[in-house]
Amino acid sequence: MTGEIWVLGATGRVGREAVERLRQAGAEVVVAGRDRERLAQVSPDARAVTGSLDEVCARLATEAPTVVINTVGPFAVTAPQVARACPPGTHYVDVANELSAFELLHGMDREAVETGRTLVSGAGFGVLATESILLHLLAAEEKPSRVRVDAVASVAIEPGALGEALAATIVHALLDGGREVRQGRMVRARAGGAAERLTTPDGDVVTTASLGSGELFAAWQASGAPSVIGASALAPANPAVRAALSAIGGVLRLPGLAGFATRRLARITTTTAKERPRRSSWGRARVEWPSGRVREGWLRTGEGMTFTVGAVTEVAQRLAKGEGRPGAFTPARLFGPEVALAADAEFVITD
Repeated sequence: MTGEIWVLGATGRVGREAVERLRQAGAEVVVAGRDRERLAQVSPDARAVTGSLDEVCARLATEAPTVVINTVGPFAVTAPQVARACPPGTHYVDVANELSAFELLHGMDREAVETGRTLVSGAGFGVLATESILLHLLAAEEKPSRVRVDAVASVAIEPGALGEALAATIVHALLDGGREVRQGRMVRARAGGAAERLTTPDGDVVTTASLGSGELFAAWQASGAPSVIGASALAPANPAVRAALSAIGGVLRLPGLAGFATRRLARITTTTAKERPRRSSWGRARVEWPSGRVREGWLRTGEGMTFTVGAVTEVAQRLAKGEGRPGAFTPARLFGPEVALAADAEFVITD
């Protein structure tokens, strides 16, 4: 690897662990964030860039690192901001999962091609896990008629405040609302619709439901299917909760309320650590072809956030080695489904 890899949001969980993993791999890492003392605790020997996101973006625009990893939400705001700050030749990767963030970043595809930059959104558990097993099932096959992907994360909870970045990401997801692909078009749908009860290959029973998310966007881009559902175990399957979320999303569009909700949510604190609820995290894909043939497969990994760290650092290292190509991508569409295996996952085919 040549050149610096900047990690924005280096004091958060994904940022901290990404810095450590990159340094172990011999990368030249620069940590970036608002608090110099906390950055020093993350990596005392690493060069630090301190300031607001605007100030950090101004620095990266002039210093031109090889790769920028963005772990700062809400990605609907920060992804286009940071990507536009990257000068020609500086590549970008994030761990976004908000649908609007994917749409905005992929809208920069032509600009990225013209400036020799690779922009990768969604190098985290949900997107990479589901699009990887989907692409594995689609290999050398004709275009499918229906696709459904399901993200079933098993995540350990750290003690402490939720934080403004994660709170803002949750609020933006509520603002995006539900989406599905019908007849080849992205359309609005009720958040938490298309609920399905699944049994994982480990025997765990979970319910997933649809969202407007990065998983949906990535599955549509990967398959080209006219009917696509992106579902998650994090989505509410209870009808009363679904109705409440739709109402909340509408209220949050009123002036000033999104910011107020973000600040209140950010202060929610967990006092004790919680173990992950299941042994494995799963990405599942079900594909149907016009002939009526159906295939189903799963991707198995461990704790969801650990996989996210492995995914974003794997993508960053490949970009630093010059293995990408100019344009806007999701990780498996750029590097193939094998990138998920490099991040410590395995495919389990059940059809």
